[in-house]
Amino acid sequence: MIELKNIEKVYNQGTPTEVRALKGISLSIKRGEIFGVIGLSGAGKSTLIRHINMLERPSSGQVIVDGQDLTAMDEANLREARRHIGMIFQSFNLLSSATVAENIAFPLKLEGKMSKEEIAAKVTELLDLVGLADKAQMYPAQLSGGQKQRVGIARALANNPKILLCDEATSALDPKTTTSILELLLKLRDKLDLTIVIITHQMEVIKECCDRVAVIDGGVISEMGSTLDIFTDPKQALTKRLVSAAVRRGLPELLRHTEIVSDYSDGAKAVVELLFLGPRADAPVIVEVATECKVKISILGGSIDHIKNEPFGLMVVEVGGSRSEIEHALEELQARVHKVEILGYDKRKQLADF
Repeated sequence: MIELKNIEKVYNQGTPTEVRALKGISLSIKRGEIFGVIGLSGAGKSTLIRHINMLERPSSGQVIVDGQDLTAMDEANLREARRHIGMIFQSFNLLSSATVAENIAFPLKLEGKMSKEEIAAKVTELLDLVGLADKAQMYPAQLSGGQKQRVGIARALANNPKILLCDEATSALDPKTTTSILELLLKLRDKLDLTIVIITHQMEVIKECCDRVAVIDGGVISEMGSTLDIFTDPKQALTKRLVSAAVRRGLPELLRHTEIVSDYSDGAKAVVELLFLGPRADAPVIVEVATECKVKISILGGSIDHIKNEPFGLMVVEVGGSRSEIEHALEELQARVHKVEILGYDKRKQLADF
């Protein structure tokens, strides 16, 4: 549905203040997919999404949407192509002096192709779709943040777009409202066969609703893959930081002040991170391996979360015993969980009894 080919964006090109905002960005987004783009402030996220509907023109490269090269279009054809691309914003961008119904009707009136009766019927349909059927005659100042964003979504859907772009659409909302907006986007994707692109700095947003994700850093895509792969096996340092913030990966605070070494020494305990996926997240793996391998396993930290309703567990444990017993236990753990990573060996022998 969307293909970006070697997109470059340079501001103040050829001047001493030249800024390369995007550097050779290439990516493809499938029809019906919810695709997330995440990065820190200033990484180029919003610049990237504004290229998809050509609110920003690339300095070089191609933007191809639904088989059409937008970069080759004149303004008249580009306006027609944009009718199929809706956009919602962090700051809602509603007309404060217009009612909810008037805000939603605004793009339809600009289009000038529907009668008043047809516009009224469409507005009613959209209000019902986003759960605001009883708010038609209210003004934006009378609405909560979540309700304002629902109005923004309804307005973006007015022209029956194939694509919905979300530029930090949940950043101004509290966690509970964010979840309700993401649930709405999932419902709309399935009901209307939308392709959705979400720009965010919140890894929680990616975790809850995105099929795939690209991590952008300094105008470059540093990592891209399925949401599950990015969360379970991040490669780049920035991705690891973002994932860690969302699922609390890494050494527990207790171990930050503990002497962890890379090689086994007599009497040391292996400090191991275990990653569980799917049904294995609920299995009594720790008890089973400790019993069968006759080792002591102490749980130092962990959590169970969900990635798009898929159980996802992380646990840091300490495995104590002889070297052969520890190695046997690690082999058994490897066979029963998604991933085992040895973080090191603790030279303190009493940590399990701490």
